[in-house]
Order: sequence, then C-alpha cells, then structure tokens
Amino acid sequence: MSETTSPAAAEATPTGITLHQKSRLLEIAFSDGRSFRLPYEFLRVHSPSAEVRGHGPGQEVLQTGKRQVEIRSLDPVGSYAVQPTFSDGHATGIYAWDYLYYLGENQDRLWAAYLESLEKAGASRD
Repeated sequence: MSETTSPAAAEATPTGITLHQKSRLLEIAFSDGRSFRLPYEFLRVHSPSAEVRGHGPGQEVLQTGKRQVEIRSLDPVGSYAVQPTFSDGHATGIYAWDYLYYLGENQDRLWAAYLESLEKAGASRD
C-alpha cells in the first residue's frame, strides 16, 4: 500500500468503468459499493506518469491548458490498471485501481490544490 492508498482502496476492485464522452467523465464503480465520476481533465493533470510526477519529490510538472482534454481510448493493463490515451497525445500514465480509488476519495482536495497551484503560477486551465 502506497502513501496514496487507503485500506479500502487496497481491497476494492472495479466492477464497472464507463467513459462519458459528452460530459468528459470517467465513471468507475468498485466492489465495496463506492463509485466515482472523475473528469478527464482531473485525470490528466493527476496522471501517475513521470511526465507529470517527475522522477522524484519536487520534480512535479504543473499541467496547464487541459480543460478540453478528452480520453480517446482506455486500455487494460493486466488485471490491475488502465492506461488512457488523451486527446493531447499523453498516453504514458498507468492508473492502478487503488490510485483511481484514491483520486475519487480525494477529488475535492486534490482539485482545490491544483487550482491553487495554477493561480500561484499565473497559469490557466485553457
């Protein structure tokens, strides 16, 4: 279990994933009965890839201009994750089930922190 994983996330497995292209939401339901609706933009700016996270603490790269991003495809990675291809060409993030659960559980806090980072950087979602 990583620092981004709760005990519930470590045990939950997805029971359904739906891409809602019009509203740009990924809906994921888990075996514990919880479900989350994660905006594509939110998923893109919180990609677990090295391109976004960097290769160590303090190397994170603030993602800007992602408001209109779409998910073009969503491919399974073994039985533990999915790998989306985004309309901006980003396709290197592997989203493990526990990470998607973490994003869902912490969506409000993470989104607020992202918006604050954008503001501090004088950057935009557009």
